[in-house]
Amino acid sequence: MLDWDYWLVIWRVEFWGREWNLVDMITFTSFAFLHFLSLLAPFYFTWTAFWLAIALYFISGVGVTLSFHRNLSHRSFKLPRWLEYFFAYCGVLSLLRSPLDWVSVHRSHHQFTDTVKDPHSPVRGFWFSHIGWTLDYRGRNGNYEPRLRNVGDLKRQPYYIFLHYTYPLHYTALGVLLYFIGGMPFLVWGMGVRTVVFLHATFGINSICHTWGQQVWETGDLSRNNWLIGLLAHGEGWHNNHHAFQHSARHGLEWWQIDVTWYVIRFLELVGLATDVKLPTETQKKQRALSNKMHPRGKAAAAAA
Repeated sequence: MLDWDYWLVIWRVEFWGREWNLVDMITFTSFAFLHFLSLLAPFYFTWTAFWLAIALYFISGVGVTLSFHRNLSHRSFKLPRWLEYFFAYCGVLSLLRSPLDWVSVHRSHHQFTDTVKDPHSPVRGFWFSHIGWTLDYRGRNGNYEPRLRNVGDLKRQPYYIFLHYTYPLHYTALGVLLYFIGGMPFLVWGMGVRTVVFLHATFGINSICHTWGQQVWETGDLSRNNWLIGLLAHGEGWHNNHHAFQHSARHGLEWWQIDVTWYVIRFLELVGLATDVKLPTETQKKQRALSNKMHPRGKAAAAAA
């Protein structure tokens, strides 16, 4: 079992009603620092720094949504190994943990969706599902399935083991590089604002998309489609779609459901780099559709029944 942070979790102290370890404290301190950095944004605004933040938001964000989520967690499509590794590295620059950790937690989420064993569900409180779970190492790893047991396919690849041990160093190195290139404006916008907005966009998938939005598919859980998170998280906000068809490379199933990650996958497919791209069939959609008057597929399914 990989436990690079073993020596960081054996030390514990209790406050705010539960035990904290060094991983929790480091995570809290990192998030607090990035939020503080973001507050400086008006004082260090330049158009160059702004567009840098937009570019990094796209690059690191798609690294998470395309690589960590749709490629590594669900195997929705295949990529050449070099390109798979490239997108995974982009995801590391988001500060959303290593690919091994991210995929392990996400697979547990689907295994135990909206139960007390779900690593991040509103059934344990909205705050917990949004950000509290990230500050509770034992809650998301130690109390349920043994840590990283469900990512054996990734642990067999030395590259992912390397990223697991070193992922904070790559994010930190990017911050140092940006500071030396563009000073405080690049640091504030390229690291602070960019990271904080994407963190809350992705955390909103766990909290907001299991609380508010539209449910058009029968999934047996609280997943919802939320257009705002769909925009901010590169298509991940069409969360009820995703829970209905977990192995689908496309989450925005309707033409009007903007899904930036899918557009990238589709482009890669057209140029021959993405293969075995999985999509739900019309039969599968009809079987999953809720029988409500507001959704045409639901009406068709009810008529067929």
